[in-house]
This record gives sequence, structure tokens and C-alpha cells, in this order.
Amino acid sequence: MRLAELRERSGVSAATIKYYLREGLLQPGRRVSATQAEYGEDHLRRLRLVRALIQIGGVPVAAAREVIAAAEDESLDHHLRLGAATRALPCAQAPADDDPAVETARRSVEGLLARLGWSCEAGADVPDPAHRRLVDSVAALVRLGYPCDTEHLLPYGTLAARLAVTDLDMVEEQPTATGQIEAAVALTVLYEPVLLSLRRMAHARESARRF
Repeated sequence: MRLAELRERSGVSAATIKYYLREGLLQPGRRVSATQAEYGEDHLRRLRLVRALIQIGGVPVAAAREVIAAAEDESLDHHLRLGAATRALPCAQAPADDDPAVETARRSVEGLLARLGWSCEAGADVPDPAHRRLVDSVAALVRLGYPCDTEHLLPYGTLAARLAVTDLDMVEEQPTATGQIEAAVALTVLYEPVLLSLRRMAHARESARRF
């Protein structure tokens, strides 16, 4: 397809598509003349991913470029490519080490991971941003005096493990390795608001049932 068709099918303006091409977020098309190129279904899928990251997920262009680079790194095995792509998404800064609440939170999180049989696989040199965010979030609960020890966190971890099976089942529906990695990133960005919305709706229903 030519640029006009890619624009029409994706709903992304030609100027934005050209910007994504310049920034390395979209792979170049097959050159057919000095001024024209042809694009395929891979370009359309990638364009939808980039649009979801930037316009819906609020991911900065630089971070989106890192995600794309990680997804294309064929030197890694499939599992590591999935992890590298999702770890490139923006996340919270590392919590301060001198905060007593952080130390309490780390103990709760370590206990939770031990109970779940999980481990951080990113390595000491590349800390898992999701682990950092979890510790930081639990530390905030500690400061406010809300229950957040391992036993209180365990039901959430158990539910997360079940959700991971559902998520990876959806990822595996994609027929190619690159498509699976792109799907993992898109689902990470787009399904988190879905989960939050469902949780709040469930709270409202349970509150009405109880009170």
C-alpha cells in the first residue's frame, strides 16, 4: 500500500507517519521510486502500536523508541525480548534507600515474592522497574498506616498470576514472534486502565451489597 492508504487505514496523518519514520518508530517502506514507497501489513500493525503507546498510553517518543528497539533485538531469546520491551516502558523512579518505610515495604514484597515463587529476573545491573514501583507503592501504604504486609498483599499477587496466564494466552494468539512482542507491549499499556476501571466498578457493587 502507498502512504495515502496507510494513512487512511491507520487513521494517522501523513505528517505524523513521516515523523514516526524519521524518529525510527516505523520501519522504512520498500522504495519504488525516488519519492514513493510501499508499505505492508507489518507497517500498519507497527503504526497502530506506536499510536497506542504515544497517543493513548502517554509514552514519550524516546521511550517508545526504546520499546521498538527491544522488540526488534533478535539477539535475545523470546522471553527476554518480551521482558526487555515491557521494561522499556516508563516507570517510577527507584525509592529512596534511607526511607524506613521503603525498608518495611521491601520486606513485605520479598515475603510476597517468596510465597508466590517469583524472582526478579532483570538482574542487579538492570533492576526491574515493576519491582521498583511495587516497593514504592507499598511504602506509601506503610507511611499512611494501611495494612500491606505479605499476607495482605498475597491475594493481589495470586490474582496477578492468574491474569498473567490470560495475558500471555492473548499474546500467543499472534502468529509471529515480533507480533507477540508488540502485543505484549500494547496489552501492558492498554489493559492496565481496563483493570483499574473493572476494579473500581467491582468496589461499587461490593459496597452496595455490603452496606
